[in-house]
Amino acid sequence: MELGETSSTSADGKMEEDTGKIHLKRELGLISAVSMIAGTMIGSGIFMSPQWVLYYMGSPGASLLIWAACGLLSMLGALSYAELGTVIKESGGDYVYILRNVGSLPAFLLAFTSVIVVRPASIAGVALSFAEYVVAAFFPDCQSPQAITKCTAAACILVLAIVNCLNVRLSMSIMNFFTAAKLIVLLVIIVGGMVLLVMGNTKVLQNAFENTATGFGPVGVAFYQGLWSYDGWNNLNYVTEELKNPEVNLPRAVMIAIPLVTCIYLLVNVSYFAAMTPQELLTSDAVAISWGLKVLGTWTWIISLGVALSTFGSANGTFFSGGRVCYVAAREGHLPDVLSMAHVTRLTPSPALIFTSAISLILIIPGDFSSIVNFFSFTAWLFYGITISGLIYMKIKKPDIPRPYKVPIIIPVIVLIASIYLVLAPIIGSPQLEYLYVVIFILSGIILYFPVVRYKWSPGWFHSVTLHLQLLLQVAPADKND
Repeated sequence: MELGETSSTSADGKMEEDTGKIHLKRELGLISAVSMIAGTMIGSGIFMSPQWVLYYMGSPGASLLIWAACGLLSMLGALSYAELGTVIKESGGDYVYILRNVGSLPAFLLAFTSVIVVRPASIAGVALSFAEYVVAAFFPDCQSPQAITKCTAAACILVLAIVNCLNVRLSMSIMNFFTAAKLIVLLVIIVGGMVLLVMGNTKVLQNAFENTATGFGPVGVAFYQGLWSYDGWNNLNYVTEELKNPEVNLPRAVMIAIPLVTCIYLLVNVSYFAAMTPQELLTSDAVAISWGLKVLGTWTWIISLGVALSTFGSANGTFFSGGRVCYVAAREGHLPDVLSMAHVTRLTPSPALIFTSAISLILIIPGDFSSIVNFFSFTAWLFYGITISGLIYMKIKKPDIPRPYKVPIIIPVIVLIASIYLVLAPIIGSPQLEYLYVVIFILSGIILYFPVVRYKWSPGWFHSVTLHLQLLLQVAPADKND
């Protein structure tokens, strides 16, 4: 095959000459789709962050309402995205929906922000969480060395990069295994809490709404803390072209995974409150470990292992979907061409995955970038709002488009209102200059957009570099799946 040509590949990876194209294979069935959503959503958040929801809301009852409301909002958002995914049957999630419904410039700004900062920072952050739990087991009586923690996180990212570059099916098998493992650990916490409640430990649930905070800002920030644990509800939309029968499996997977995760989160929080007082929760650095020490005693290592497994599985899901954003954006001409190519036999978007890995590894070096993720998180709901606006526009202006699955218009309207609230709440409730810096960074993408995307400018040597990388990585341009 000559450089730059494309050819099709059958299910076993062999080249075919009839269509002259290669494309990513549809490997994800319903079980893998459910695992993709649930496995990415359940990371370190439910083990680490419940105290922050309690901190901002002030009472156990109000914090449980926030967890339930976050699950409901995630469900409504995912159902809206399911309609988009069955109408626009392309991978790329928010990016491709904004591109098709709103325009090229806002889609480019999303890709620019996501590919350069948000996705790699999320991967690096989850990898560091995984590394901290793994390394801590070898340094029980002292602080874990930063160098070892960072090297372990880098090893985690490299392993995930290799797995995802080798085979989609292998990546999904790992996702399914780690999702099952983390569900078992969460089941241990739930059963432990139920036993405590049966034994009469219900004091914390009495006067459950005492000292509840009601301000505009605190409720918004509490929502952010809860929604961090639900992050990943739209992950399946990033890989629509690799999903078998997406018209059926996309909405079905959403309807199974998100209610399951919401119920688990609520029951786990009830278990925490059954074992600990609000004061104990607020002073805990790792709520699940504190719960384990009180309930499991010497068996607390099960919880530590569960957190490590959970973060690794979540990192795998974030990595899998994040590489597809880069791949689709490059395919649409918003990123270098080589990032839109797929391996000619393995049919994985290896250049995009390698690029995402490289930026994630760089972000591990400083280590302390949690504030970056926090300040950029409000942009996620900004782009969610733009995406949902596109869906509402489609429903009003293009009602005759065939829709294998559709939601009542009130659902995306509710999600849009929630998106506006979640963008404005932290800025109004706690205005900081860093939010302005984030907006300036996003808008700085315009400087690149016009010469590089609009007017197709590129250095003379760039084509030669692309050809050499194509030979080195054994990749070729890929087409969309039908």
